[in-house]
Amino acid sequence: MSIFGNERRLFLESEAETERLGGELAGLVKASDQGIMVFLDGDLGMGKTTLSRGVMRGLGHVGAVKSPTYTLVEPYEDLDPPVYHFDLYRLGDPEELEYMGIRDYFSGGSFCLIEWPERGEGVLPEPDLEIHLERQGEGRSVVLRARSEFGASLLNQIELIGPDS
Repeated sequence: MSIFGNERRLFLESEAETERLGGELAGLVKASDQGIMVFLDGDLGMGKTTLSRGVMRGLGHVGAVKSPTYTLVEPYEDLDPPVYHFDLYRLGDPEELEYMGIRDYFSGGSFCLIEWPERGEGVLPEPDLEIHLERQGEGRSVVLRARSEFGASLLNQIELIGPDS
């Protein structure tokens, strides 16, 4: 449960719906004109990068979107707001984040997506949203939890409910 008691649960039937949720989130953040930090949680293959691709495409990116597993961060600075997609799966020690200047990415109005955030525990600040994805049949069960007032305001605006929305 979030500190604000604000949570949304969705069922996404397909990869396209997962990407659409990312696109909707991108539109809401862009309209708010402020930065956000989103933690993406779920096992391998649950759709974290697919949701991230939806964010990038929702902000106008037309190229490939891959998980930055080996580079730790993939910047999309040409987008508005700029997006930083982190994948901390291969992070050996959270202190490594300090050496890469991670706090610089969180300043200003950037959109930070962080896969495997538990590996950066103690260094990463609290997110605005946590998004947990897990397999449910052929689709994905998604739980979105607000961790800030801004995150709560976004959750109240998300409209994606299912395949016909």
